[in-house]
Amino acid sequence: MFSMFTKKLDLPAETDALVGRDDPILSPRPHAVTGRTIVPPFPEGLQKLRLGMGCFWGAERLFWQTKGVWTTSVGYAGGYTKNASYREVCSGETGHTEVVEVVFDPTVIDLDAILKIFWESHDPTQGMRQGNDIGTQYRSAIYVDDDATLEAVLASRDRYQAALTARGLPQITTEIAKSDTYFLAEDDHQQYLYKVPHGYCGLRGTGVDCPSA
Repeated sequence: MFSMFTKKLDLPAETDALVGRDDPILSPRPHAVTGRTIVPPFPEGLQKLRLGMGCFWGAERLFWQTKGVWTTSVGYAGGYTKNASYREVCSGETGHTEVVEVVFDPTVIDLDAILKIFWESHDPTQGMRQGNDIGTQYRSAIYVDDDATLEAVLASRDRYQAALTARGLPQITTEIAKSDTYFLAEDDHQQYLYKVPHGYCGLRGTGVDCPSA
C-alpha cells in the first residue's frame, strides 16, 4: 500500500503498468463555466490538443479564460492504464501525466498563440516535476492528433529552446508525441478552480518569452 504514495521519477514499462478498467471513471457533465460539452463531437472547424503543465487545475483555468478556447477538460495521457483514477496516476504506476485538453477555434486564436501560452506559463525544463510538485504525473507534455500539428509543435519547441538557451536555461524536457490516448479525470477535478476558487494553482513560468513563428 505504501508504494501507492511514493513519488516515482521513472516511467513504468507498459508490461508493469496498472491494467485499469474498461469503464470510464466519469460520466461527463457540461463544462461548469461555459456550459458546453467537454467531450466530442465538437463543432466543425475546432482544433484540439492535450497539454501537460504540472498540476492540471491551474492549467485548465488558464485556458478556459483564454479568448478563442471553446472548451476544456482535464484528464490523463501519455501512459498505459485504461481509465485510470487520480489515485492510480499519482502512484506513478500508470505512465500518465496530468493534462488539460484544449479545444479552440483557430479563426480566433491560432495554434502558435496556444503554444506561446503553454511555454510561458510553466517551466518545461524540469523533467518529472513542476516546482514542488514531484512525480511522473507532473511532467511537461504535448499530445496532438496529426502530423501537421506535431510539426508545428516541434518548431515552436525549437524556437523556445533557443530563447531559453540565450538566457542560460537548460534543455526542454517536454514530452511531445502524436497520441489520441486520453482518459477524463474524475468530476471533482473538472474546472476545479471554478468550484474551489481559492484552491491550489502551481503554475510558474520561466520569465522567458516565446518567439512567434
